[in-house]
Amino acid sequence: MPHRYKVREIAQQSGLSEATVDRVLNNRPGVRENTVAEVRQAIADLDKQRAQLRLNGRRFLVDVVMQTPQRFSDAFRAAVEAELPAFAPAMVRARFHLWETGSTAQMVDALTRIRGSHGVVLKAQDEPDVAEAVNRLTEAGVPVVTYTTDVPASSRCGYVGIDNHGAGVTAAYLVEQWLGASPSGVLITLSRTVFRGEGEREVGFRSALRGSGRPVVEVSESDGIDATNERLVHDALAANPGVEAVYSVGGGNVATVSAFEKLGRTCRVFVAHDLDADNRRLLRDGRISAVLHNDLRADARQAIRLLLQEQGALPVEPARPVPIQVITPYNMPIP
Repeated sequence: MPHRYKVREIAQQSGLSEATVDRVLNNRPGVRENTVAEVRQAIADLDKQRAQLRLNGRRFLVDVVMQTPQRFSDAFRAAVEAELPAFAPAMVRARFHLWETGSTAQMVDALTRIRGSHGVVLKAQDEPDVAEAVNRLTEAGVPVVTYTTDVPASSRCGYVGIDNHGAGVTAAYLVEQWLGASPSGVLITLSRTVFRGEGEREVGFRSALRGSGRPVVEVSESDGIDATNERLVHDALAANPGVEAVYSVGGGNVATVSAFEKLGRTCRVFVAHDLDADNRRLLRDGRISAVLHNDLRADARQAIRLLLQEQGALPVEPARPVPIQVITPYNMPIP
């Protein structure tokens, strides 16, 4: 077993003799498995203590840059602010650059203006100009982590979020189970097609429904803004009287529910994303069926950790995939 600490240090940490530690490190026979486990745990503990010493007194500034509906940015901002103290003894502060609707040029401008940052958490369009802006940041020593939607052609150091294709497949499974023999079509709503994560959800959803014969009606380019989304959904429903189910990829669910109600139509199945304040209320009132959700605080913690790893402040740990939680009115977590 390769080691970066003196045998004496590991022996002190583990409470074992130096001879025993030496046998474990050199893979000699005659050592019990629980003794090997104790040595491994001692090394892990020493790694954590070294990281604490590296963090002690250091200050980091991270930027969160997102184009997203305010209901989601409010929830993620609260998650980031709740997680910042967990990185003590370092002091980590966050600056937020948040807006609901805008162009690729606006996103590029926001990234170009960043100064004095130790890292960026980014939710942005998957466009060549955005990828180039990310590359300029990383070349300047500012690592970037993409969140919920990826920009894979860029030099970002990692992606944090759910498996979006898998989420779309999960949504299709739920819709099929609940619709049963009904021939209902399905409305799929996206905020904007330039967000890669939303496109991956849509592809997963459509692929899983392909054999069902159900028509899928798409509404997009609303930016998840309620007023715009309601108009687009209203027109789509009026033109497609057989639609009785919704998969909301990009939000604006209050508006979608309202459009059904104004037309006097029944929505039999409604699967949405993210447990924000609007979706909590709609789920509690029985107006949507289920929410595909992930823990925003865990997301925030993982994103900041990846940035600090890139700065050499924390030991490298592999990024773990974020599990999808199917939330119903009966298992809604306390906010």
